[in-house]
Amino acid sequence: MWVLHKLKTRWRWLAGFLLLLWLAVIAADRLWPLPLKEVTPARVVVAEDGTPLWRFADAEGIWRYPVTPEDVSPRYIEALLQYEDRWFWKHPGINPLSIARAAWQDLTSGQIVSGGSTLTMQVARLLDPHPRTFGGKIRQVWRALQLEWHLSKRDILTLYLNRAPFGGTLQGVGAASWAYLGKAPAQLSYSEAALLAVLPQAPSRLRPDRWPERAQAARDKVLERMLTQGVWPAERVKEAQQEPVWLFPRQMPQLAPLFSRRVLARSQQDKIVTTLDATLQRQMEELALNWKSRLPPRSSLAMIVVDHTNMKVRSWVGSADINDDSRFGHVDMVAAIRSPGSVLKPFVYAMAMDEGLIHPASLLQDVPRRTGDYRPGNFDSGFHGPVSMSDALVRSLNLPAVQVLEAYGPKQFAARLRNAGLPLILPANAQPNLALILGGAGARLEDITAAYSAFARHGKAGRLRVLPDDPLIERPLLSPGAAWIIRRILGGEEQPLPDGSLPRVAPLAWKTGTSYGYRDAWAIGLNARYTIGIWTGRPDGTPVAGQFGFASAVPLLNQVNNILQSRPVMSGERVPVDPRPSSVSAGTICWPGGQSLPVGDTNCRRRLATWLLDDSQPPTLLLPGQEGIRGIRFPVWLNAAGQRVAADCPDAVEKELQVWPLPLEPWLAAAERRTARLPPASDSCPPRQQQNVLPLVLSGVREGAVIRHLPGLASVSLPVQTTGGEGRRWWFLNGEALSEAGSAITLQLEKAQSYQLVAMDDAGQVATVSFELR
Repeated sequence: MWVLHKLKTRWRWLAGFLLLLWLAVIAADRLWPLPLKEVTPARVVVAEDGTPLWRFADAEGIWRYPVTPEDVSPRYIEALLQYEDRWFWKHPGINPLSIARAAWQDLTSGQIVSGGSTLTMQVARLLDPHPRTFGGKIRQVWRALQLEWHLSKRDILTLYLNRAPFGGTLQGVGAASWAYLGKAPAQLSYSEAALLAVLPQAPSRLRPDRWPERAQAARDKVLERMLTQGVWPAERVKEAQQEPVWLFPRQMPQLAPLFSRRVLARSQQDKIVTTLDATLQRQMEELALNWKSRLPPRSSLAMIVVDHTNMKVRSWVGSADINDDSRFGHVDMVAAIRSPGSVLKPFVYAMAMDEGLIHPASLLQDVPRRTGDYRPGNFDSGFHGPVSMSDALVRSLNLPAVQVLEAYGPKQFAARLRNAGLPLILPANAQPNLALILGGAGARLEDITAAYSAFARHGKAGRLRVLPDDPLIERPLLSPGAAWIIRRILGGEEQPLPDGSLPRVAPLAWKTGTSYGYRDAWAIGLNARYTIGIWTGRPDGTPVAGQFGFASAVPLLNQVNNILQSRPVMSGERVPVDPRPSSVSAGTICWPGGQSLPVGDTNCRRRLATWLLDDSQPPTLLLPGQEGIRGIRFPVWLNAAGQRVAADCPDAVEKELQVWPLPLEPWLAAAERRTARLPPASDSCPPRQQQNVLPLVLSGVREGAVIRHLPGLASVSLPVQTTGGEGRRWWFLNGEALSEAGSAITLQLEKAQSYQLVAMDDAGQVATVSFELR
């Protein structure tokens, strides 16, 4: 009994001791937890295919490329485990046999031959560095046991793959593979897998870019072991041993720095996968650097390429050179707010078509106008009189765009763009006005490019996708028919063709823009698959004389388009087609009325073929104040002889003539002017006067005159005057408003060139003359 009692007492003491030991282990685990989380982790931004674009190092300057075991070649895993820890999948974190063997080898040789550390123990040392002492070894064993307790074998292997040192600031096989070999770790050959497996043993001494002979000897040692242990075929090992170890200097990720900085806040992942195409991004950045020498001083550029089939951003270049401080290279101009110039014009024409206000052949008036103190002019100076909507869009004329926006409504225009993802930035407390269409509000290149996708996405503007997980979000902006028509006009296919002759693949459609004072030059283009946005200018907003969209941005747009056209996705069946929507049909209309008329109708002064949306033929859009006889429909009463008579005259028959709006008179042939179009008045029963304003006549210089400088004089004084008309006069010289307002002025001309002088009165009448100074 006494013996039994003694045994029970010992078992109780043993159980108590084990319980206390277990509690001590738990307490130690709580007091000294595994240091798995970093305060400032190393992060990397990668392209869609995994190519690293830009790295953000941790607090110690280390950069990593996070991988999982599935992301790494099986050859590397085999070489690593066979060389470092054959029993990794079976031991509990430490291998007593390996430790005993290493201790015996060290004692018998009098020096450290091998460490006997398992892969888990190496991970423990990487997570919690310690001195190479007995106490440090105990700490390493404790950490290894902690790792096996809390993590799976796969998690421990993942930690090693991402924390193993590879020389300098490189950690992890992913970073080493990209930096040393320029390839993904999943693509390692037998030779490369063996090389990277041995590098962490002595990363500084074995760096292949500095000590290729040492690295090759260490690699061959791994290959020999893979052969003797029968892991790899002898033929593969022999081929790998014949490969020399010779590498370029380490390659650091150097692509898309401004874009990478932008997406860094979008994700909490250590490896941020984006939608960029690494090859295209590299081509675009090389193009930007080559183009930099052509830019004026302190100027930069921005380019963005979007695959409008899925709205993925494929390239993003925010500046010409991020290292050039004189060009503000650190400023991302893709996201900067700038004046868009004329790039918004396609939207207002498309919206007006959807509203039934115009069609592509609508007669618009490119004539001097004033709305309060606002007097817009054209970029190319001068005015062109009667123009069609499609012609006004192709030539980027300002006055027709202002006319259409005034009819559509600036507030409605800005609201629809904002709803589709293109906010127009106005000064505080300012309301949308007519200046919007000429760049009177700020916008971002990224938003403009996204909105232009509506012309290729059947009228729906897509939101840019910069991360693969970003959902495809699109909002209606235009009808499919209006979007198709505008895209074809911008692509040079405004004339209707039969479906059999109409190219199914849309050509490059593009639009330029130039902001006030030559501060911004834009070009936005759409080819069959991509939407391209280009901006050039000075980030500080100072003017660049002579910079405008066609000269500065279009050549760059064409080069980008040429690069895109050579890509495999633009060949054969992969090119998206652009069939004509059922809502679009061909038609023929007549000017000046803007609608179709029977053949032989005398009111059809000019016949035009055009595309029509829903077969809609809205009448000609008039300017405010052009109602009645100042507009197009001019009622007359005729007698049997065809002479104009008063309405109450015997046998008077009413007839409606369609005449050109009064402001277009100076640009019309003599036979088309009202005086020539109206039948002669009857002497026996003349018509009553109809609020006719006396015609505005400009004199002092004849049409087509050539004026020459007098000897010794630098300038020429040219007095001109107007007669007739009504009210105040406004004068325009080459589209620029003059300060003079009287009926007679004197021009001081110095520069030898062609001039266009225009006078306008309160009634909207215009007189014009073109001449040349030599």
